[in-house]
Amino acid sequence: MNIDVRSVQRATVGRGIAHDSARKHVAGEADYIDDMPELPGTLHAALVTSPVAHGKLIALDPAGALAIESVVAFCGPDDIPGHNDIGPILPGEPLFASEIVDYVGQPLGVVAAETFEAAVKASRAVHVDVEEREPVLDVETAHEAESYVIPSQTVAEGDVEAGLASAEQLIEGRLEIGGQDHFYLETQIAYAIPGEDGDMTVHSSTQHPTEVQHHVAHVLGGLANSVDVFVRRMGGGFGGKESQATIIAAAAALLARKTRRPVKLRLKRSVDMSATGKRHDMVATWKAGVRKNGRIEALDIEYLARAGNTPDLTGPVITRALTHSDNSYFIPAARFVGHACKTNTVSNTAFRGFGGPQGIIAIETIIDQVARELTLDPNVVRAINYYGPETGEVTPYGQPVEHNRLVEVTETILATSEWQRRRAEIDAHNATSPVLRRGLAMMPVKFGISFNLTSLNQAGALVHVYQDGSVHLNHGGTEMGQGLFMKVAQVVAEVFQVDIETVKITATATGKVPNTSATAASTGSDINGMAAYNAATAIKGRMTNVAADHLEVPAEEIVFREGRVHAGNRSISFAELAKHTWAARVQLSEAGYYATPKIHWDVKTLKGRPFFYYTYGAAVAEVAIDTLTGESRCLRADLLQDCGASLNPAVDLGQIEGAFVQGMGWLTCEELWWDEKGRLRTIGPSTYKIPGSRDVPRDFNVAILENAPNGEETVFRSKAVGEPPLMLAVSVWLAIRDAIASCGQPGISPKLKAPATPEHILEAVDDIRARGSATGVA
Repeated sequence: MNIDVRSVQRATVGRGIAHDSARKHVAGEADYIDDMPELPGTLHAALVTSPVAHGKLIALDPAGALAIESVVAFCGPDDIPGHNDIGPILPGEPLFASEIVDYVGQPLGVVAAETFEAAVKASRAVHVDVEEREPVLDVETAHEAESYVIPSQTVAEGDVEAGLASAEQLIEGRLEIGGQDHFYLETQIAYAIPGEDGDMTVHSSTQHPTEVQHHVAHVLGGLANSVDVFVRRMGGGFGGKESQATIIAAAAALLARKTRRPVKLRLKRSVDMSATGKRHDMVATWKAGVRKNGRIEALDIEYLARAGNTPDLTGPVITRALTHSDNSYFIPAARFVGHACKTNTVSNTAFRGFGGPQGIIAIETIIDQVARELTLDPNVVRAINYYGPETGEVTPYGQPVEHNRLVEVTETILATSEWQRRRAEIDAHNATSPVLRRGLAMMPVKFGISFNLTSLNQAGALVHVYQDGSVHLNHGGTEMGQGLFMKVAQVVAEVFQVDIETVKITATATGKVPNTSATAASTGSDINGMAAYNAATAIKGRMTNVAADHLEVPAEEIVFREGRVHAGNRSISFAELAKHTWAARVQLSEAGYYATPKIHWDVKTLKGRPFFYYTYGAAVAEVAIDTLTGESRCLRADLLQDCGASLNPAVDLGQIEGAFVQGMGWLTCEELWWDEKGRLRTIGPSTYKIPGSRDVPRDFNVAILENAPNGEETVFRSKAVGEPPLMLAVSVWLAIRDAIASCGQPGISPKLKAPATPEHILEAVDDIRARGSATGVA
C-alpha cells in the first residue's frame, strides 16, 4: 500500500511533543553509561598518553604501573591481536602510537585497575621514553613545506583569472578562523563486556555504532558479527563522538579481552580535550573581483585547515567547507581550494556544521569587506549577489539551487527585527559614544543536507507490532539530546494513527539494525525517519488487508484514525486488529530501509549533486563592545529558520536556540591555545570558556518559517535542523565587526579574528584606528 506522505491526516507529526528523555534529564533519572549498574568484576581503565608533540618512541614500560596495588593489566600496541588501525575513512591511523608520536595526548596504551583512581595513577606511572623532535604546530609552516595528510581539493567553475583581471575592483583579505572543542557534558566513555566464543558487547557513547562495531572487531582480530554495540543516549555529541568514540571503545575492548572481565573506560575532561579531535581551525585568504555596485564576478579562496596528525574526517570536512563557500551567492567564476595541513596537534574531526561554518564565515566576511571598501550597504551587496529565485543558477560544484527561499527569509527577518529603525538608532548612538559601540548585522544561510559521501545516505529501521497493539521501534540513529528518537517515534505513530505512548523507543543496537550511518550531517530525522516510515507503512498495508477481510469491505475503505481502524460506521481498535493480524498468520514485523534519492558526487572532480536539498535561514544580531576592555555582549538576536513542515516544532526550536548559542561560543569566547611545546593549555572550564546563561542574548527571538513544506519528498516534507542554525551565529561576529568599523572611517574594513575574544576585539579596534590615521582621515 503506497501512502503519499503529503496527504496523510496529521495526528502526531507536527506537534510539539517533549523530548522522550526531557523529564528524566531534569529529574536526574536518565541513565548514561556511567550510570549503568556495574557487573561483578568490572575494571576501570585510563589512557597512557604522549607527553610530547613529536618524536620517536623509544620505550613504553608498564612495570611501574603494574606494581601499583589493584592494577590488573596494561595493553599497548604490541598487545593488539588484530589491526592497530582505526582510520574512519583512510587507513594509517593507529589506535596506539607504536613508533612515532605525533601530538601531546596521543594514546600510547591503556591500563586497567580495580578502581578509577588507581587506573589514573597507574597511567601516569607507565614509563614513556621519547626521542623528541621539532614539532610543526601551525598551518602556515605545514603549507610552506607542502605537508598535508591528504591531497588538496579544488572546487572550480568559470575563468577565475580572467574575471579577476577584468574586475572593476580587486579586493583581497585574510581571516583566521579558530577551532572549537565539543565540550559535551558526558566525556568519551565505553563499557566493554566479554562473552563466550570471542564475542564482545560494547556500550559506547558514539554517534556511529557501526564504525565502533567494525573497528573493535578488527582491533580484536575478529569479524563484525562478534561485536554488539548499544547506545541508548549520549550526553552530547556534536560530531565529537562520530569517529573519536572508536578509540575509547577499542581500548576498553582490548582490556576486556585480555582480562576476561568487564572494563569501563571514561576520560577525565583534561584527557578528553587533549586526546580527542576538535573543529578544524583554518586560515582563509581570498581575491575577489567585483563591480562598483558590489556584484562579485570572480572569487578565489584558499583555506589552510589544521588537520592534525592524521586524516580522520578532514577530507570531507574540507569538501563541505568548499561546497559552502558560496553560501547564498551566485558567483560566475569561482575557485575554492582547501589544504589539509599536517601538524603535530590532535587530529581534528567532525563538529556540528562539518566545515560549513568555516566556508560560510569566509564568504560572509568577503561580502562585508566588499561592502565596506566600496562604502555600500552590506545587505544590498548580499541581495544583488543572491542566487535568483528561479531555478537554473548552479553552484560552483554543479548543483542547481532549487526551492530557493533566500529572499523570503531575509526580507522577513529584516521586517520582524525592525532593521531600519534599529540601524538608525545604533548609528546615532555610535556618533556620541566614544567607548561603548554598538553593531548590527544580518546574514543568510543556504545549507546543503546530505552526507558528502553518497554511500552514507542510507538508513534502516525495525518495527514490530505486538498482539496488544503496542509498537516496538528501533533504528540506526542515535540520541544525543537532539530529540531524534521522539521525532522518529512520531513518524511511526502517525503512520499507525496511534498515541505516541504506544510506541516504545529502544536503544540503538547493531544487532537489530545493521550497517548504519553515523547520526551526523543533520540527516538523522531524514533518513531514519523515512526508514521507519517505510517499515510502518509496510506493516500497515498488511494490517489493512486483514481489516478489510474482517470488516468485509474493500481495502480502499479502511481508515486508521485515533487508535482505531474504521470502515464506514464500523470500527475496531488498533490492538484488536493486531490480534486479528497475528491470528491470520500475517507478519507484524518489518525491517524498513531508505536511500536518499537524486544525489551523486564525483570525488575526483568535486562535481555533482551532493545535497538532496537546501535549507535556508537568516539572522539579525545586535551587539555592544567596550573599546577599552574588548568585552562584548549580544544584546538581541532574531532568528528565522526553514524547517520545512516541522516534525516537532518544540524540538526544532530547541535545536535552533542551542545551535545558535553554540555557534556564538565558537565565534566569541571559545579559544583553543597551544604553547610552544604543542601542549593544549585550554583543557577544562577554568581555561576554556563556553557560553553561559548570561551570554545568551537577553532579547532572543526565534521563529520557524511557516507554511514552507520541503519541495523534495522527505518524511512528511520536513527539513533538517541540527546543523544549519549554528551558522546563524556568524551574525553576532559580523555585528562585532560592524561595531569595530564604527571606530574607523568609511571605506576601511575591520581585521577581526574568530573568535572575537576581548584581546582580538582590542587588536581590531587599534588596527582600524591606526589605518584611519595613516590615511590622514582619523
